[in-house]
Amino acid sequence: MFMQEKETGTLVKVLEMSELIDPLQTSIKARKQAGEEEQSVAPYEKSNLAFPSGEALPRCWVDPNYQMS
Repeated sequence: MFMQEKETGTLVKVLEMSELIDPLQTSIKARKQAGEEEQSVAPYEKSNLAFPSGEALPRCWVDPNYQMS
């Protein structure tokens, strides 16, 4: 799955979907999509990611207490 960095608009390829949907994880491992060469794996903060359409991540993916409010 591809996500977009909010600050730069760069696409990143999520390596483990389970990290992305886990509200207890604040960062994920992904690869930046730049050119044709595969980039190195790097950590990305979930708070700095959005869907390529610009839509924010669902609250249940980022807030471990989302059911409390």
